[in-house]
Amino acid sequence: MIETQVKVYFTLYGDEFPINEVTRRLKITPTESYKKGDIISANSSLCRKETSWDYGTDYQYSLDVNEQLQQVRDQFRDKASIINQLQAEFGLVSKIYIVIRMENGQAPALYLEKDIITFASNIGAEIEVDFV
Repeated sequence: MIETQVKVYFTLYGDEFPINEVTRRLKITPTESYKKGDIISANSSLCRKETSWDYGTDYQYSLDVNEQLQQVRDQFRDKASIINQLQAEFGLVSKIYIVIRMENGQAPALYLEKDIITFASNIGAEIEVDFV
């Protein structure tokens, strides 16, 4: 039984920018977004320090992060030029997050296939791996 879970998401973030315009141009509805100044949670007075547009998976049972990476990558297959335009126009940064909930010592395969590396390189994205 697989207990380890993986979540992957792509984010465009920056100071302040029109989230609806990013959604319109990418023709993808974000799975999460927030604006600079939004309160982080109801139990806190902390505010967001940037605006963010995110698209990704929920946590899924997996022992290979490429399963989730490909799900996200497939949504952006032909959108590198649009992403680059948005980054230039609004001063945005892009990043791909891999978040792993490892259970019972079950580490997922953690390697990046060529198309993921190429996509990240084409848009100047960093890739970050977090264990929670």
